[in-house]
Amino acid sequence: MTLLEAVRYFSNPAVCLEFMKNIRWPDGIVKCPTCGSDKVGFLANQRRWQCSNRHDRRQFSVKVGTIFEDSPLGLDKWLPVVWLLTNCKNGISSYEVSRDIDVTQKTAWFMLSRVRLAMQTGTFWKKFEGEIEADETFIGGAARNMHKAKRAEKIKGRGPAGKAIVIGLLDRETGTVRLKHVPNIHVPTLQGEVRENVEPGSAVYTDAYIAYQGLIDEYEHGFVDHAERYVNGRIHTNGLENFWSLLKRGLKGTYVSVEPFHLFRYLDEPAPNLWTLGLDRSWIIGFYEIFSGTRVCGAQSRNIHWMRQAGRGQAEHWLQRVPAGQVFEFIGRQVAEG
Repeated sequence: MTLLEAVRYFSNPAVCLEFMKNIRWPDGIVKCPTCGSDKVGFLANQRRWQCSNRHDRRQFSVKVGTIFEDSPLGLDKWLPVVWLLTNCKNGISSYEVSRDIDVTQKTAWFMLSRVRLAMQTGTFWKKFEGEIEADETFIGGAARNMHKAKRAEKIKGRGPAGKAIVIGLLDRETGTVRLKHVPNIHVPTLQGEVRENVEPGSAVYTDAYIAYQGLIDEYEHGFVDHAERYVNGRIHTNGLENFWSLLKRGLKGTYVSVEPFHLFRYLDEPAPNLWTLGLDRSWIIGFYEIFSGTRVCGAQSRNIHWMRQAGRGQAEHWLQRVPAGQVFEFIGRQVAEG
């Protein structure tokens, strides 16, 4: 589906309603999100349902319990924004979204923040196994490009001083990437993240940085010294190096300036874009990631914590097996079971 097709498709409120209904209730039986009863009636003039049982919040719309709840914007604006964020590999600016769908920049930033949070919520998180790449990168402006006063304020030492540190883990088999903003590059920090996310006995490939030495006791640890070579058979970190270039193109080219306390919101955005690139139905996986998460709205969207993104291998496997005409039904069933 192209952007033009997505805008045309979701311009009809009835189509949006049916689209969300098929994902939330794939068996066609609408249930009250408060009591779980299926004795509900549809109020056509309000495009919502009403539960026959007596309790608070008897009336509910298709947006209840999703990132779209509590938003006055219609699904004809929300769903194209989801398409944009899940298909633009370098990210998309809130200013561009505001011009595209005719909302204010603040509203566009709020919408993108909610969608990013849903993308960060991993429903199928489990430890990696097999061949895993581990690497770290530094994110921040180059000292030579800073004003003298700003350089004196930001740069307090050598190397990574004044920069944000991000560690990444790549599962070669599934292509899943996990990222985390860490405070330092010391042994307990880096090795702790590897042990937390990788099953013992797996093959872990890193560069020759000394902080990774010691993983040999639990993993098949192989490393390559970049001063000598970049590839030694299966031992390399080129997959993550490719991902770092994708991440930094988005941060530098699209978002231009990201404060360290907002960085974690942007880290997992390019992860699904990396492995959905080139899939004909990649936007469907993006919708799946969003609708498979837990309820995110109101104060929760303003009080975001670190969450991990996962599930690429399973999502791609499902798409390869499910015929195009059954995709929505299948996704809805997985969401209901999850």
